[in-house]
This record gives sequence, structure tokens and C-alpha cells, in this order.
Amino acid sequence: MENCIFCKIVNREIPSNLVLENEDFMAFHDLNPKAPVHILAIPKKHYESFQDAPAVEMSGLTAFIQEVAKKVGVDKSGYRVISNIGENGGQEVKHLHIHILGGAKLKWGHFSDSDPKNNL
Repeated sequence: MENCIFCKIVNREIPSNLVLENEDFMAFHDLNPKAPVHILAIPKKHYESFQDAPAVEMSGLTAFIQEVAKKVGVDKSGYRVISNIGENGGQEVKHLHIHILGGAKLKWGHFSDSDPKNNL
């Protein structure tokens, strides 16, 4: 997709703070971190979201995320993996990306002190 910011990162049209890369995937630091460690892992091939990605692609992305977690040192202490899907899921960039958050004991964010009835 020519206007996709993540495709532009893959094509080296815009810089990123790269953490790890292989033939199929890239991982780089999020520009607006929500934790001491906040990495985005993406497939180089464009899929709009997790919902659109083939299982075989997700299998490769899973192994890549595990490698990223080891590289940034959160594999033992723990980390969170999040994929926002669609408008109601909070997805802002329409290219499959997985947030890898760690480096501290993470709270549950906006759900931590809310009444579940208000989230429906």
C-alpha cells in the first residue's frame, strides 16, 4: 500500500529505530511508548490487520516476536503482546502490527479501574 506508513518503513522511505529484521518481518521502537520497552513487530507484506493475516504468517510472526523479546531482554521478566483490530479495537495504522510492551510491571490500562458494564 503506497500510503501506508509501515510499508514506507519496510521500503526504507522513512527511518525507524530498528530492533530486529529478517526476510519477512521488522521490529522497531514505537514513537509514542506506553512502557519502558515498546516495540512494534510487523510483517513486511501488507495485511490490514490480524484478522486478514494467514495463519502461516502469524506462525512466523510469533517466532519473530519471541526473538525480539529475547533481544530486548524481556523474555524472562515478562511482556505483553497486543494487536488492535479495526476501529472498535483501537487500530490506528491499517497494517498488521503487534505491540510488544515490557520493562516494568504492567497494569491493565483503561480497564483497570472501570466498571465492565461501561465497556460494552
